[in-house]
Amino acid sequence: MNLCWLIHPNSLINKSRRTPDSALSELKSLASAINLKIYEANIINISNIKPGTFFGKGKIEEIIQNLQKDKIENCIIIINSNISPIQQRNLEKLLKTKVLDRTALILEIFGARAATKEGALQVELAHITWQKTRLVRSWTHLERQRGGRGFLGGPGELQIELDRRHITSRIKKIKKELEKVRNIRQLQRNKRKKLYPLVSLIGYTNSGKSSLFNKITGSKEFVKNMVFATLDPKHRIVNISRYNNFILSDTVGFINDLPTELIESFKSTLDEILYADIIVHVRDISHEDYNSQNEDVISIVREIFSFDNNEMPENYIEVINKIDKVNIRDRNIESTGNKIYLSAKTGEGIDDFKNIINKHLLN
Repeated sequence: MNLCWLIHPNSLINKSRRTPDSALSELKSLASAINLKIYEANIINISNIKPGTFFGKGKIEEIIQNLQKDKIENCIIIINSNISPIQQRNLEKLLKTKVLDRTALILEIFGARAATKEGALQVELAHITWQKTRLVRSWTHLERQRGGRGFLGGPGELQIELDRRHITSRIKKIKKELEKVRNIRQLQRNKRKKLYPLVSLIGYTNSGKSSLFNKITGSKEFVKNMVFATLDPKHRIVNISRYNNFILSDTVGFINDLPTELIESFKSTLDEILYADIIVHVRDISHEDYNSQNEDVISIVREIFSFDNNEMPENYIEVINKIDKVNIRDRNIESTGNKIYLSAKTGEGIDDFKNIINKHLLN
């Protein structure tokens, strides 16, 4: 099991919607999702980001001393932010260990979760698209001079160009394969929609989408209490009345700062949302970042639909999940046409969910 040191850089200038403790807690969940053993987890206050090393000299020295003091080797440093290729390279030289940023960590998780050929292709496309941009950005004028024109002199301009061409070629090939998958999915979707309407579950990762999916469909699929447990969409037919059946789909969960490469690469999966008759946003009312998570999901939905800041799909319903975990006596929790309070765990409110979905479909 790999050892890791988690660092959340807390900007003292650009305040986040999330508390530093909450952001670090989410980073721990991400690291645990790929079985990394956490050696240390810290919040570091920073007033400005250093262009070359991200952190200042004093903080880097402190990290080095801690690693040396505990005789820690091969400890992966994970920074809960996006860092430039130059910052990553310089930090790895100074710390003498592997450094990952938030995007790299999320891509690693998606890579580990991909269970189908389509999922693996989507993850690979996201990863190499991201990799290509880093090749370009990290190639400085000084390195081009030092690299020389031939094969000697280290990884010069020629090597970078070969890498770039290889990645470009692979991207084209994967996109062609995914286009075929997308066309097949579209045919399957059209076939299903002729029979039944589609209700698509979306939400922040670990909000309880898969638990709700199991509760509504009677499915016995194992639900893991971890981020990104679902990558490939699942479908089940649900009977809610004499007159109404629908197909319920469960899709990949969203997260704060979800890499744009993943949104682009998972188009064939996210198309489920575009073509849904009803979009059901599952929210975790027990989470301390309940409101921030909502904003993150809405932002991604708008990106998928190419909507402006104030636009939202008309067929959008909120499910406020995990009401069993909070004291809601003081809240007005009566389910309405576009907001349903329930617990996927206990089953409270499930009948309300079915009734409201039934009304929407009949309308």
